Amino acid sequence: MEHKTDTLERVIIKFAGDSGDGMQLTGTQFTNTAALFGNDISTFPDFPAEIRAPQGTLAGVSGYQLHFGSTNIYSPGDRCDVLVVMNAAALKANLRQLKDGGTIIANTEGFDSKNLRLANIAESDNPLENGSLDKFRVIRIDVTKMTRAALNDSGLGTKEIDRSKNMFVLGFLYWMYNRSLDNSIKFLEEKFSKKPDILNANIKILKAGYSYGDTTETIMTRYIVNPAKMAPGVYRNMMGNQATALGLIAASKKSGLSLFFGTYPITPASDILHELAKYKNFGVKTFQAEDEIAAMCSVVGASFGGALSVTSSSGPGIALKGEAMGLAVMLELPMVIINVQRGGPSTGLPTKTEQSDLMQALYGRNGEAPMPVICASSPADCFETVFEACRLAVEFMTPVMFLSDGYIANGAEPWRFPKSADLKEIKVKFATEKNGEKYLPYKRDEKLSRPWAIPGTKGLEHRIGGIEKQHETGNISYDAQNHEFMVHLRESKVEKIADHVPLQTIDTGTEKGKLLILGWGSTYGAIKTAVIEARAKGYDVSHAHIRYLKPFPKNLGEVLYNFDQVLIPEMNNGQLVKVIRDKYMIPAIPFNKIQGQPFSAGEISEKIVSLLGK
Repeated sequence: MEHKTDTLERVIIKFAGDSGDGMQLTGTQFTNTAALFGNDISTFPDFPAEIRAPQGTLAGVSGYQLHFGSTNIYSPGDRCDVLVVMNAAALKANLRQLKDGGTIIANTEGFDSKNLRLANIAESDNPLENGSLDKFRVIRIDVTKMTRAALNDSGLGTKEIDRSKNMFVLGFLYWMYNRSLDNSIKFLEEKFSKKPDILNANIKILKAGYSYGDTTETIMTRYIVNPAKMAPGVYRNMMGNQATALGLIAASKKSGLSLFFGTYPITPASDILHELAKYKNFGVKTFQAEDEIAAMCSVVGASFGGALSVTSSSGPGIALKGEAMGLAVMLELPMVIINVQRGGPSTGLPTKTEQSDLMQALYGRNGEAPMPVICASSPADCFETVFEACRLAVEFMTPVMFLSDGYIANGAEPWRFPKSADLKEIKVKFATEKNGEKYLPYKRDEKLSRPWAIPGTKGLEHRIGGIEKQHETGNISYDAQNHEFMVHLRESKVEKIADHVPLQTIDTGTEKGKLLILGWGSTYGAIKTAVIEARAKGYDVSHAHIRYLKPFPKNLGEVLYNFDQVLIPEMNNGQLVKVIRDKYMIPAIPFNKIQGQPFSAGEISEKIVSLLGK
């Protein structure tokens, strides 16, 4: 059968279905295939808010959005070109995100009377039949029926057969976008190597979906999205938590320190532990503690013993770690605390993204307990940023907080393998001899960093604990003047880091102008996309993105003062904007979203227009 072929610059696909329909797996497989093909990509896995929601309900809808193209991709995109829905609830929850004229691929079995009822849709009002979808191209496929028919003689039960229906959808989309099945077949062979019946069933259905597109008149046009022009190198598809784990290993090898990772698993940070546990061959030691306090205290101990020590959590866990983090600040020991932010408060929305913990990172400990705060901007950026967090911790003898969020942690993009020679040096200097008549554990160098003495080093015995220290000796001190002096000294040490980090630059646009959009963390992609589009339309707008949140880059104030207005989009109720207003005394404009969803470029664009006019 002859099919027309069109070439597209970029495509956004949203996979949506019940939490048991395998939408995350389907999306991940298409993503990996697109990455291997050479497309630039950005993804957003949207997990259901209620993990154990009843099947077919709105609360149980799981989504995966993929943006791939032949040009630079900075975000998962706004409204999708193709919406794949496995049931009525998935359509109802995601229809507003589909472009006018976009394509819906619907599993018709998911629109029976039961599924309509579970989605709170009247049986007489089936959207596939009532004309409400006329402005879209609707492709109706009884995926469930065809999957069962194809595997009728497989010997598998109905439940096992139905689990493979996502492969039919994947195969159909591979045909639609001229993609090879080879990568997914290889994946299935590895995943189900010990279950040949399941393996054969999934491969058969994958090929059936591809053949369905090829042999029917469902779609008469196939699409090509050419590879993107990217810097030469070896790439892999990388999720944020994976990049974080590899960044920690790289820092360990670059510094020559053994990596100790002590943590309590918590969504959405758990995958960092799972990933690091695979790398015992690199000397990685992982410790799963029974609670957050034990995890944090284990890291304090490991750091005292001379390891590169790291813990991870999310906001609720960071709150529990607070006292031990204060101890780490008092002891001035190097370690990294990873906070993968999620919606709050309390246990909140564990599967939903939010920039909820900036104030907690900056001020959320008792007493004056300053520590550097650094934040990644994208999944791939987690590697470089957590590596930098390790460098700062070791070279300045301080705990460092590294921030990401659920969007960054679970999202994916192409990541180019770095060369070891291109990574910054991490200079480690253990104390080996006395620095006075007796060893002085708090005698400082030009960076205000104290020496790092390994326990058991002859002649370097010293007192340690959580009570306030006397300057230089480290002895317990209740002296009021000494306490104030040490508080100021610990703060000065952190602020001095600004002398050793890059100056703030403009990411997109000019260095002076009418409007600067200042971002941090995962708002990067949406802001950059919106600013590029706005500048193409003639708007005087620029974009700057902060990696170093404490201390700020030394020239940040100069950058801000060069613009008439400063807009700060945040996925919170306004946290960075308060700090910027306080420190630089400018009327920064907040733009806040607290919906468990990242900003879209369209939302940023509308705000630009509202501030600068049409």
